Amino acid sequence: MDSELRGLDFPGDSNSVGDTGFCRAGSGTGCGAGWRASIEPQLAGSSLGVQAVPQLESLARAAAKRQGAKGFPRFTDPNLRGPEQYADYLKMATERSLERCGLGHFDLLLLHNPDRIGYTSDEVWDGMQALKDSGLTRRIGVAPGPANGFTLDLIDCFERFGDRIDWAMVILNPLEPWPGEYCLAAAASKDIKVITRVVDYGGLFFDDLLPGQQMVPHDHRGFRPDGWIEAGRARFEQMRPIAERAQLTMVQLACQWNLAHPAVKTVVPTLIQEAGPDARPVEQKRAELAALPAEQRLGQADIDLIREIGDNTGSMALKGAHPLYEGDERADGWAMDDRLEDVARRWRIEPARDLVKA
Repeated sequence: MDSELRGLDFPGDSNSVGDTGFCRAGSGTGCGAGWRASIEPQLAGSSLGVQAVPQLESLARAAAKRQGAKGFPRFTDPNLRGPEQYADYLKMATERSLERCGLGHFDLLLLHNPDRIGYTSDEVWDGMQALKDSGLTRRIGVAPGPANGFTLDLIDCFERFGDRIDWAMVILNPLEPWPGEYCLAAAASKDIKVITRVVDYGGLFFDDLLPGQQMVPHDHRGFRPDGWIEAGRARFEQMRPIAERAQLTMVQLACQWNLAHPAVKTVVPTLIQEAGPDARPVEQKRAELAALPAEQRLGQADIDLIREIGDNTGSMALKGAHPLYEGDERADGWAMDDRLEDVARRWRIEPARDLVKA
């Protein structure tokens, strides 16, 4: 793990990244939920620590209701509060989460799943900076999602607020290089360190998820299309000779491929205990991650070939700003504007070609 994020995994330790769970703060319309926790192993080189990076949830669910297809409003929704109230909301949510955890501060606080306002608002990022200045967190950042996309929005956020953003989290793995790779150069240009999540591709790279695998009710992977395991393993098996040659397991290959990107400092696999008598225990998977070699064993030719095998360009409709977006703005989707068109040109992205479903 990057030295900035080392620590212990139990609440109460002043050096740990606090586990927040999911807390609801306040009362009344739009009082909102504060946090979404990602309690997962986070790797860099050969260091492993199980910690929770608190993600400041942009959803305001406590009293707000789902707005049909628009989804739940974020705390920045104009119907809930105005910009002059953002900083107070952020401070309230942070303090209540710290209280729940028995902590005095967080090491890293991520603004999770923002809407368009969250990516662009001076008031939001002034509020995030105020949390850092007051000592409630040592570092701040942004975490789009959970859905894939928000590419130009994230780059624009880096350009606007890169002087205060320490970390960002994106989806990236050898079977999903698109669209996450597009934002890495922009992050590096602002010295923003990147956490890449879903490096295991829904557990596939742990090598015990097979076609026909039984999944427990409410498994978060249920949103994936039919046949994703079969299609993923077909490409996965083409990468196996590279892993064997480098003396890496498949999940170690995925971690090293992600970490080969200069901006990527930490990877976040999800430890999943699969169902069935032949499933690998989580403890074994954790030991496999802990044994990740510190030295990079993949050459540039390997990295390029893995990207070619795993290329998923155009495989899904992306969230956030979109060149084909029509209709009213939603919490997770909106039309392009002139500024984002300029962002795309600066980073040599053609939205109508590079950010659409094939």
